Amino acid sequence: MEKHPLSLRIRNVSKRYANGVQALHNVSLDIPPGMYGLLGPNGAGKSTLMRTLATLQEPDEGQMVLGDIDVVRHKDALRQTLGYLPQEFGVYPNASAEELLDYFAVLKGITGRAQRRETTETLLRQTNLWDKRRQKLGGYSGGMRQRFGVAVALLGNPRLLIVDEPTAGLDPAERVRFLNLLSELGENSVVILSTHIVEDVAGVCTNMAIINQGRILLEAKPLEAVAALRGRIWGKLMDKCEVPAPEQEQQLISAKLLSGRTLVHVFCPEQPGSGFEPVAPDLEDVYFSALTGCLAPNRWELQAEEVAR
Repeated sequence: MEKHPLSLRIRNVSKRYANGVQALHNVSLDIPPGMYGLLGPNGAGKSTLMRTLATLQEPDEGQMVLGDIDVVRHKDALRQTLGYLPQEFGVYPNASAEELLDYFAVLKGITGRAQRRETTETLLRQTNLWDKRRQKLGGYSGGMRQRFGVAVALLGNPRLLIVDEPTAGLDPAERVRFLNLLSELGENSVVILSTHIVEDVAGVCTNMAIINQGRILLEAKPLEAVAALRGRIWGKLMDKCEVPAPEQEQQLISAKLLSGRTLVHVFCPEQPGSGFEPVAPDLEDVYFSALTGCLAPNRWELQAEEVAR
């Protein structure tokens, strides 16, 4: 299959830190243009992979190529077309959005005053901050700060935009606005959304991967991944004392409190026992099935083939 010139290929990337932690184990991914979700729990290796892609650290081994740019060998070329919004970033609280974005534009190499003014206005309008452009950043809400971070990341029209845990701490309305903005940006570039929040990926990503303990557990299209679980997820409402321990029942994928009782979801190709009812799967079921080992690569390939038929 011919690769789109904007696609990002990651092959056999590993990273071990000086303290002995193996953060990435032989990671390989194919990331096409559009919104791509990297989903995993805290400490799974997401930020390590994002920092490595952003050229803030080097992998111990492996290859990463964006279009025709070798990310490891040609860091400067990658940085010229990279937008990066880290999990935590600082702002000058006494500066306005307009002032600080203008300053970052100079650092990005946009030295002409008229061009900077046009660029600043375009980005602040795109991130819906133009009406608040003269407000001090210290008075911005969490969602406004995140959108300002995106405006900074978009300086220079990057072909690769990386956002790491961008919706953590946002209220529901801010989260929706922020994800809609990212979705629009994904129409013209590769946008990687790294998050532990399943709903973020379900809402806007056309492709995704699940990572845990530095290993890729699943790479798929969210809709196809959900479809592959049809007829395999079963639910039952039970008392807490009845919930089987994970080490005793390997097919248990999730248990959550509901009205004082526990709603259990299990993965099973057929009806697992009395009281269990079929459940329409969602991406959360995909996520927990992958984390608990139910979606091992060979099993997933078989399910995907069944869906394709």
